[in-house]
Amino acid sequence: MNLRGRCDPLSLPDQRAYTSLMRIISWNVNGIRAAERQGFSQWLREESPDILCVQETKACPEQLSEELLHPLDKEGKPYFSYWSSAQRKGYAGTALFSKRELSQTRNWGKDAFDREGRLLQADLGDFVLLCAYFPNSQDAGARLGYKLEFCSAMLEFCGEITAQGRHFLLCGDYNIAHTPIDLARPKENEGSAGYLPEERAWMDAFTAAGAVDTFRYFHPGEERHYTWWSYRTNARERNVGWRIDYHCVDAAFMPRIKKSLIRPEVRGADHCPVEIEISGV
Repeated sequence: MNLRGRCDPLSLPDQRAYTSLMRIISWNVNGIRAAERQGFSQWLREESPDILCVQETKACPEQLSEELLHPLDKEGKPYFSYWSSAQRKGYAGTALFSKRELSQTRNWGKDAFDREGRLLQADLGDFVLLCAYFPNSQDAGARLGYKLEFCSAMLEFCGEITAQGRHFLLCGDYNIAHTPIDLARPKENEGSAGYLPEERAWMDAFTAAGAVDTFRYFHPGEERHYTWWSYRTNARERNVGWRIDYHCVDAAFMPRIKKSLIRPEVRGADHCPVEIEISGV
């Protein structure tokens, strides 16, 4: 599988037309109704990203307040929201909040994953935004098979996008710490969900095929950068965490990626947001 795509410049819009920047934030909120009680709407208004990708919503739209369905940006304008909810109540789910109306948003069309609300995709011109909540392989690898099926299908899907001469941005909670630098205690967690050899091998294959971990691109070799901390034993205060939330893109898209950040100062869930800035959209 090759994620590098075609190199024909005629397959992309005129580079001279690229004049604007887009900020996209991704955040596993571990229950959007719980996040609302922690000030989610106020935070979103203050941050005012162009697009917010949310994972683990644990809710259906009909369960939510108008403030959550259409929160306001810093100019007082309502966001458009899009949802892919799990059939099981209070479980999984993804959502997108966008300042501009998105003409094409949809789930994956794969029932095994759509029934858990694992993916929302949006067509943004020459790139496809993928908001994904990768399955947790669970203790003793109870769902490892399902997780690896999801991972394999995602690699194939990203390959299909680049084969069309387009780009992808795959953001969300991957539930995988890729390398020892991506978690505080790698040796102690070699048999733990999220750091199993099979999961890390998939990340190896994903990046070998041409996907770029944008945070590592801008912060090579830097230690103690994490996006998730257990609620137990004051892990966040001690920064004993895991980096399992990513923005990954195809290599041909990297020249337009200007920043990739982790936002550990933002509270309200056991994950923190991750942010990316893209030119020319």
